[in-house]
This record gives sequence, C-alpha cells and structure tokens, in this order.
Amino acid sequence: MKLKTYLPILDWGKRYNRATLTSDLVAAVIVTIMLIPQSLAYALLAGLPPEVGLYASVLPLVAYAIFGTSSALAVGPVAVVSLMTAAAVGRLAAEGTADYASAAILLALLSGTMLTVMGLFRLGFIANFLSHPVISGFITASGIIIATSQVGGLLGIKTEGHALPQLVLSIADNIGAINWNTVEVGAVALALLLWIRLDLKNWLNRFGVPKGVVTIIVRAGPVLVVFLTMAWSALFDLAGKGVALVGQVPQGLPMLALPSFNLDTIQALLLPALIISVVGFVESISVAQTLAAKRRERIDPNQELIGLGASNIAAAIGGGYPVTGGFARSVVNFDAGAATPAAGAFTAIGIAGATLLLTPFLAILPKATLAATIVLAVLTLVDFSILKRAWNYSKADFAAVVITLLGTLLLGVEVGISLGVGASILIFLYRSSQPHAAIVGQVPGTEHYRNVKRHNVDTTPDVLSIRVDESLYFANARYLQDLVGNQAAQNPEIKDVVLMCSAVNAIDMSALESLEAIQHQLSDFGVRLHLSEVKGPVMDRLAGTDFLVHLSGGVHLSQHQAMLAIAAARNAKLLHTAPAEHAEAKKLLVRR
Repeated sequence: MKLKTYLPILDWGKRYNRATLTSDLVAAVIVTIMLIPQSLAYALLAGLPPEVGLYASVLPLVAYAIFGTSSALAVGPVAVVSLMTAAAVGRLAAEGTADYASAAILLALLSGTMLTVMGLFRLGFIANFLSHPVISGFITASGIIIATSQVGGLLGIKTEGHALPQLVLSIADNIGAINWNTVEVGAVALALLLWIRLDLKNWLNRFGVPKGVVTIIVRAGPVLVVFLTMAWSALFDLAGKGVALVGQVPQGLPMLALPSFNLDTIQALLLPALIISVVGFVESISVAQTLAAKRRERIDPNQELIGLGASNIAAAIGGGYPVTGGFARSVVNFDAGAATPAAGAFTAIGIAGATLLLTPFLAILPKATLAATIVLAVLTLVDFSILKRAWNYSKADFAAVVITLLGTLLLGVEVGISLGVGASILIFLYRSSQPHAAIVGQVPGTEHYRNVKRHNVDTTPDVLSIRVDESLYFANARYLQDLVGNQAAQNPEIKDVVLMCSAVNAIDMSALESLEAIQHQLSDFGVRLHLSEVKGPVMDRLAGTDFLVHLSGGVHLSQHQAMLAIAAARNAKLLHTAPAEHAEAKKLLVRR
C-alpha cells in the first residue's frame, strides 16, 4: 500500500486498458503539436537555446507519469518559470555561454531536490504562504514583463533586463535599429496566431468540418504558423535581410548526465530555486485540483510535490531547465480526453521524435515567430480585474496585490514575490493581532447571543458579555486585555464579565498570562470573570494550570447557562463560589 502511495503508476496501471490507451494517445498527439512551438519559445525566454525547451519536455513528462497523481496535468516549460530562470541564472553567467546553460540545469536539479524533500516530509502547506492576491499580482506583473521582453524580438532589436524599467529603457535606447522585415514577420505571425485562437474554430465550423478535426487543426495552428514563416524565411532569404533566425539546432537528444557542481553557484541558486519550487508548485497544484474536481478525482498535494520534484530532477538529467504544470497545455490535455498520466509519457515520445527529426529545419525559423507565440500565450496571464475585486472586498488584500505587482514590475520577479509573501504575512499578523471581539446580548425569546451592533438584543447592565472570534496567542493577547480593562473601567456598574469562547480554538502561554492579568485587574475592580463555551482541547490545556483555581467566576457550557447562573447566584445572594463547589465544577468541565 505504501509503495502505491509513492508510485501512483502502480495503482492506475492495473486498470489500464484499450479504451484509456486510445484516449491517452489522442490527447498526446494534440498536446505534442501544441507543445513544440511553446517549448522552443519558452527556452528562448529563459535565455537558453531553443532545443533546451524540447529537452525539458521529454524526461519530465515521463517522470510525472510515474510519480504524479493528476490524469490531466501536462508538465513542461512555462512562461513564468522561464522568466524566473532567466532572472536567476542571468546574474551568474552571460546568456549564450556554457556556464549559463549549466547553471540553468543545476537550478532544475536544486528545485527538483527541494520539491521532493518537501513532498517526503509532507510540507505542502508551505505553498499556503502564497495567498491568491499575491499570486494574481505576481502572475499579472510577470505577464507584462514577459510581453515587454519580447518587443525586441518583434522589432528586431536587442533588449536586456528582467524588470520593466530596464526593459523599457533598453527598447528606447535601441529603437533606432528596428528591422522592418522582422516587424513584418512578427506582425503577420501575431495576427495569424490571434486569428487561430479567436476565429479559426468558428470559420471551420461554418464549412462543416467534423468537431474532432476542428480541434486538431486549431491546436496545430501555431505549428502551421511556424512552418509558414520558415517557408517565408527560405523563399525570401530573410536572414540576408537582417531577420534573426533560430540558427543551427543540434539534432538528437542530449546525453543523460548530472550538471557540474560548484559550491558558489549552488549557494547563489538556493533562494531562486526555493522560490521557483514554491511558485511552480502553487501553479501546478491549482491547475491539477481544478481539473480533478471536474472528474471527481483526488489529488494528493504531497505526492504532487514528489511528482514535480522528480520531473525537475529528470529535466536536469536530460539537459533541460525548471519545469512545472502548465495551465494551457493541461486544459488542452484534459479537453482532448487524457485518461491517465500515461498521456504525458506518450507526449514525451512525440517530443523526442520531433527533437530527432525536425531540429535540422528549425535553423531557418525566424525568432520573431517565437516572440509572437510568447506574447500571445502570456496575454492570458494579465488580469487587472484582480485590483478592482481586491479593492472592493478587502483593502488589505488590495495592498498585497499592489505591493506584489509593483515590486515585480519595478524590481524583478524574485524581489516581487518575496515582497508579496512578506506583505501577506504582515497583513495576517496585523489582522490576528486585532481579533474581532463583539459585545453580545440575548436575542429575545431564544438562547442565542449576538452582536449588539448588528441585532436587536436584550442586555443586562451589570453583565458584560464579550464574544472572542479568534484563537488567542502572543500577538493578540494584549488587545483582548486592553479591551476588557477599558470596558470595565468605563462602566462602573459592571459586576460580571463573561468571555464567550466559542470561536477560540487555542490559547497559548502568552494569552494565558493575559487571561490571568485580566482576572487580577477585574478582581481589583470587584468584578468576576466567567468563561463560556470553552472547547474541549482548550479546556484540557487550562485544566493543567492554576488559572481555573483562581478564577473568580465560573466556566459554563453555554453563554445562556452563564447568564442564568449569574442571575441565580444573585437571587440567592451566593456571590462567591465555595472552593469545594468550584473544584467539583472544574472536574466536570475537564471531562468535556
């Protein structure tokens, strides 16, 4: 059973049959066609030779098929991780050098190792530190940076930088060197790709083309644009007119090997590898869970960490660079009917075949075509609507989006995501340091107690009932202490204070000391402190302390019982609980 947990292929492999084989093969053909131009383009975005994108699309897919849990997730190069790779490796080596390629491979190995270790130690919760507003701001900013970085490729000029100001200045400095033949190729490629995405399907449907054939043609559209511009390049000698071409691409697959290890390089890449690992995992698991929900399948986040880790280690061994699950190709894989992770393995075979057979022809491919492919792909990443939604819902979340977006745009991807994570943590600490606490009263005719500011309720002037809506810990304990103290000081008629703890899931030692301070302060005022609706685990903790022994009031199962007990005690003039009775009450509560 444990072996199947770490090798999901042993589970779904038993149920594999001819029907699933057919579904997986059809999906693999469609995804392979889509993946070829994307892989070439994303490798260039990462500052690597285009064939590296193909290398990164072979072994990682096989590794994920063995270790992954999603039937539809398609692993490979993606735009955001490619940009982050370029930013990380570009600080260590010049683009186009052997050291640059070696550092990218090492980055994949480090990322894969980190992901695998996180999975083995079941640390998938780490991804929760990247909130949705932070991810949205980061991806939107990354999309803008990526699109801007490709302007040079569309204009035939050189651009440098991994943040928006550097890219804009670079474009401005070289604007006079525009190659109009390149502009023409880029504009035509962009227009064709846009038409394929927006209108080709409708156009084919009007001619009565079968639905399955339409899907294949639309998915193959980018490949057709690649072949068209290659023919254009050959027939009109675009190279002689100054149009940048991909150039000679090595034929065949690379030798399997681990990258060379250099301690200084490893130290420089550790933080970028961690950031890439977490960002890649968040993107991948979001896609996998979304698609799995449509089929009522189960995704194991910790096993997904292992699957992605194995994929990145495989990418390093196969001469690639960091990979993750891509949204667009995974959706295509899902829509095409992929039934098991074996569809990815079949896609790997298709990519390997293309690497062996098609690479000699890629030398005449204009780089402007790949730039157009990237621009169109990343347009879907840009979503400014998150700013309006965040502003309307939560100003704190809006601040996190803006900090992440501006930080990424102005300072780069690593600084931007770090600022976003920092902002999220600070916002969480700020929110939890000021827990929501409401003065409550009784809803007439019921045993329910609600916020006096929101409901028509009955209150007792000499009893203050406060509902605490957060767990109590070191960051917010002082807030509650000040709140109770101020209320008691401002209202001299108060004789009893009841803390309604129905939403308190934990009380740490700092909060316990604050409760003891509240007890002492109220005793000085001649006010008794009571607790109500204390949860069992919290009560177990309190039972091991002296707090309950010195508690001037009581601990009650419900808020209503607390109010009845206070009223009954006053009516009977039993204002002080006898020690023996208090001890017996404590024993009963501990048994909860």
